[in-house]
Amino acid sequence: MRFSPTAIALALSLAAVSSVGQSQKPDDQINPRSIELLQQAETARRAGNLANAEDLLETALAVDPRNRAAFIAMGKVAQAQQLPGKAIRFYREALALEPNDTAALAGQGEAMVQRGAMTRAQANLARIRGICKTECAPATTLAAAIAKGPPAAVMTAQAATTVPPKGEEEKAAPQP
Repeated sequence: MRFSPTAIALALSLAAVSSVGQSQKPDDQINPRSIELLQQAETARRAGNLANAEDLLETALAVDPRNRAAFIAMGKVAQAQQLPGKAIRFYREALALEPNDTAALAGQGEAMVQRGAMTRAQANLARIRGICKTECAPATTLAAAIAKGPPAAVMTAQAATTVPPKGEEEKAAPQP
């Protein structure tokens, strides 16, 4: 009889903990409203209405922040807006939810190429190939982007910021 208050307290605490676990949604169940907003955003992005697509995607993520596809779509929109740094951040958010998402890795790699970070893009390609084991569409797409290289504007900006090796600056400077 001395153990009955302890047993009752333990039973009540187990009942409370188990009911909390049953009320939470599993990670693979995305809110249907978020999916609907994602589809509307994809339609707007394909039509070229990037601002509306971005607004719809932000709303989709506010409805359900676990919507990995919305993060990937935000990355695509940022790339279309010539904002590769922002795109890389959105792809990183998608990869935080699922580290082996080949679509997010490929998108991030393409944004890295757009930014001029070829070494990091090649690392993403190697990671995709390790996940796929055989040739897959994300690997092919990223390999093509790497082969094409960064945009000319990025190459010009990188060339302007590089410092010539010691002794070369005298050759580059005009003589009076």
